[in-house]
Amino acid sequence: MTTVRYDLTRFSELGLAEPLLRAIGAEGYTTPTPIQAGAIPPLLTGRDVVGVAQTGTGKTAAFVLPMLQALSALPRRAAPGEPRALIVAPTRELAAQIGACVQSYGRFLHLSSTVIFGGVSAQPQLAALRRGPDIVIATPGRLLDHMGTGAVRLSGVIWAVLDEADQMLDLGFLPAIRRIMAKVPKARRTALFSATMPPPIRTLAQEFLHDPQEVSVTPAARPADLVTQSAIRVPAADKRAALVDILRGKTMTSAIVFTRTKHGADRVARHLAQEGLAAGAIHGNKSQSQRERTLRDFKNGAIAILVATDIAARGLDIEGVSHVINFELPNVPESYVHRIGRTARAGASGTAVSLCDDAERPLLRDIEKLIKRTLIDWPDEPNRRAPQPNERQKTAAPAGKSKSGSRRRRGSRPISRAA
Repeated sequence: MTTVRYDLTRFSELGLAEPLLRAIGAEGYTTPTPIQAGAIPPLLTGRDVVGVAQTGTGKTAAFVLPMLQALSALPRRAAPGEPRALIVAPTRELAAQIGACVQSYGRFLHLSSTVIFGGVSAQPQLAALRRGPDIVIATPGRLLDHMGTGAVRLSGVIWAVLDEADQMLDLGFLPAIRRIMAKVPKARRTALFSATMPPPIRTLAQEFLHDPQEVSVTPAARPADLVTQSAIRVPAADKRAALVDILRGKTMTSAIVFTRTKHGADRVARHLAQEGLAAGAIHGNKSQSQRERTLRDFKNGAIAILVATDIAARGLDIEGVSHVINFELPNVPESYVHRIGRTARAGASGTAVSLCDDAERPLLRDIEKLIKRTLIDWPDEPNRRAPQPNERQKTAAPAGKSKSGSRRRRGSRPISRAA
């Protein structure tokens, strides 16, 4: 994929309709992010788009704004159970956040939307579908459930979006995506957005998109430049003590701690609570109400630490997270990029620390190969490439030495919600 650079412009220069510009202005935004400046114009002109950008760079607005504009120009509303646009996301939290963005940016348009995901009663969703929403935002499993009962039919969809496509592949959703897309008319506009671009995503784009414009505003699979990354060699038995030390650091204001398993997340959260640190866990075994309550407590500061698995934390867009800590390294190296993208959002800086024991050394090597950066040198590997001069400040800083960036001033910050 060719890396495309776009000079930042103003939303008023992208060809968006007045009601959308008014909604953007009401949110305090004037300047689009690079992925927005690159993706919105071709989508407005009818092109399919593959968008690749780091998390926290505004991918959601890049497809929601042109979608809303296209739908608002249609002469008729959607029929019951027959949406005109479909957005598929891998997790409940991301689907909910996209739904909030659709509501916000479409506030001055006569369009309706609903969010569909599992873990909650289907009855309110069925009632919403009967009202004929123009836009359905859904996770794959629950969408297929409703398709199977005939509650939703995709024969009228003219806009389709696959968001966080790489994560959907990681979670094994490809068969579900194929079943869903097979029911969407081929005469449609399609957008695929992803934080990374491994070969399977390219294959997916070739399968579902027609002659897409490729918009890449950052090298694929490279983490945010504003994240100070480091790794610490820690025996497995000492990880909990090391984690507590990091979380008690002076610069730590809020943190997301990643574990590989659901039970591991619960164990870490309990240990932190025993140490007097306010923490909560989210993972797939938690009910939707439990997950929403924990996220609400984290966002409003009732708890400062969120312990999560990759699936539960995917797509979270929470400003002000100062630290991401990999208590356990991910098995899939691309997940590292997604994890550390939970900090350094909306122009802020952040700190990512990985606790690595001897058994995880191969996982760390895979991550370093992906990001093309050395995070830690092991004493018995003298011939490994040392960090380059321009990498040292990003890789060798000890935990807690990076300032947590403040939010951009209202009126000039780019849109970066739920992206």
